[in-house]
Amino acid sequence: VGGGWVLRNVMDKVLGRSSPDLEVQRAGELRDVITSLGPFYIKIGQALSIRPDVLSPRSMVELQKLCDKVPSFDSKIAFETIERELGKSVDEIFSEITPEPVAAASLGQVYKATLRETGETVAVKVQRPGVLETVSLDLYLAREAGLIARNFPFLTDRLDAVALLDEFAYRFYQELDYNLECENGLKIREQMKILPSVVIPDNYPQYTSRRVHVAEWIEREKLSQSKADDVGALVNLGVITYLTQLLEYGFFHADPHPGNMMRTNDGKLAILDFGLMTEVTDNQKYGMIEAIAHLLNRDYSEIGQDFINLDFIPEGTDTEPIVPALTKVFDVALAGGGAKSINFQELAADLAEITSEYPFSIPPYFALVIRAISVLEGIALVGNPEFAIIDEAYPYIARRLMTDDSPRLKAALRYMVYGREGSFDAEKLIDLLQALEKFTAVRDEGDGSAFKVDGVRGSKNLGVAGDFVGSQKVDISDRDTDVGDGKFRVSEPSSAITQAGPSQSEQDEKTVREALRFFFSPEGQVFREFMLEEIVTVVDASSREALQELVRTFGLGNLPVPGLFRALNPRLSDQDKKTVQQIRKLVQFLLGDLEGAMAPDGLENTNRNVFRLQRAQQLFTTTARDDRLRNLLPVLREYSPQLREFGTLLVARLTEKAISRGLDFATGGAMARTQPAAAALSS
Repeated sequence: VGGGWVLRNVMDKVLGRSSPDLEVQRAGELRDVITSLGPFYIKIGQALSIRPDVLSPRSMVELQKLCDKVPSFDSKIAFETIERELGKSVDEIFSEITPEPVAAASLGQVYKATLRETGETVAVKVQRPGVLETVSLDLYLAREAGLIARNFPFLTDRLDAVALLDEFAYRFYQELDYNLECENGLKIREQMKILPSVVIPDNYPQYTSRRVHVAEWIEREKLSQSKADDVGALVNLGVITYLTQLLEYGFFHADPHPGNMMRTNDGKLAILDFGLMTEVTDNQKYGMIEAIAHLLNRDYSEIGQDFINLDFIPEGTDTEPIVPALTKVFDVALAGGGAKSINFQELAADLAEITSEYPFSIPPYFALVIRAISVLEGIALVGNPEFAIIDEAYPYIARRLMTDDSPRLKAALRYMVYGREGSFDAEKLIDLLQALEKFTAVRDEGDGSAFKVDGVRGSKNLGVAGDFVGSQKVDISDRDTDVGDGKFRVSEPSSAITQAGPSQSEQDEKTVREALRFFFSPEGQVFREFMLEEIVTVVDASSREALQELVRTFGLGNLPVPGLFRALNPRLSDQDKKTVQQIRKLVQFLLGDLEGAMAPDGLENTNRNVFRLQRAQQLFTTTARDDRLRNLLPVLREYSPQLREFGTLLVARLTEKAISRGLDFATGGAMARTQPAAAALSS
């Protein structure tokens, strides 16, 4: 079917033919070829239509017509289908209905109507005639080709096309049952109530059948085509929305494309069409969160085990030898910018090493996840050519790790704060708290700024495309065009979706308030329990340090000290001292002194002490101190019950620590006395 199109493109290359008009013509021809092939191929075209890192703006505009401008079928057939499926005439159900469809897509077409019973405006989707037979034939032929390919292991070692098609076919047949789509829509609408700026249309089961679906009509425009100022905010919200579906509920919209991701007239994110969904198990959810945590820390040594946990690599495979190759591949992938940032020629050797020397394959369930995430990334890349989806996912991951009480995610939180070395790191915790504040800003306030800008995420400089072997700076010269009313034009890539906001000091203060509010809120229960042991350690160590300093101040250091006193107040270990230092950084952060909290420990002792003295003078001058405390008082008052509860737990744990030392002292003394007595008896 597409042979003529391929031949014309080859001749264009051979003869050196190139012009904007010719590019549009060839893209239109490709769209026609895809449309003629049917629904299965239209979905592939829809996924490609929103990748500015793969296609030119002109080609994107043409292929995006696959989302809702596929040729429609006769409305007479559509209305007959409605009457046959619902058992009533169209006039009995609707007081008004558009005579022709307002949109047509791969599986059906949509009419705008008004329910006669309630007067509500609704979208009526009617399935194409014969679509079940067409899809079945496409899937059958593709599966037969996959079975033939199984005879050639080099084609199927990395991806079992038959298993992937079986997974896709199961979901695809579900999508053809509009009753199931209605149930999915009602379920996801309930789940997404936790995100107030996300709109999921209501569904009407009483007016829905296998081939007819009636849902709430929402006034909107395509997110991918909107020129509103808040598109960046809605893209950020989209990342949180899809991660919430995937990693929180395990019930995931597997078919996002420009035709069903919308901006409502009042600036909210609307998501439509819940026919194609996928589900993931708890084990898969936790495995993905653990892998993202390692990627956020750029800790590629753990990724091999993550691949095993997620079924990419068989259990028992030694992945340590490919860590260097993984490092190069992931450095490039995480730099941002999509396919345009990847120098495939330089990266090919490392990719070949991973795929040829190891039994690496993509599990079928993950293929649908990759497809959905790639579409979301494509929409984001339109507004921000340096978009890096893993780093933009950090705010959601931070919130999830600090609120989930499952043992695996508690372990992941410990890893994020303690690292592989197992030492408490205040800067890593501050990084998490800043990401948490970003999550709140995106969810509740429509923050549209990128979390990673010019390679800096929070307080960490992670680098950008072009800084790593196998990567290259993102070329956006082809975006300087009036195609699509100039929506692809980007003047400053790193700030493309960055909005003007408060000053840095105001932002820091807000971050602190949000951190304290979270810590003492009911949602922060898991995090308070996580931090309790470290705070007990530092309070205990600080009190011992103060008592020992008091003894030295009064010149009592040479006096004999009772054994019980020494047992209850042992000298601080190196680990105690390190923990105290890290908690002091955290306290500086919570008092609003972000500069002091993030001061490098690598400075020479004298310089560091001078720096801290200067920061302390600035921080604890009467005016500054009073202002900071005054700003924090409302938060402390609001959560005073939780504060009292935490204080009670703190005192109890400190008491336990002291009693434990006393018992150890008493037990040790008793053992020392009984040993000579036992020796005397034995002699």
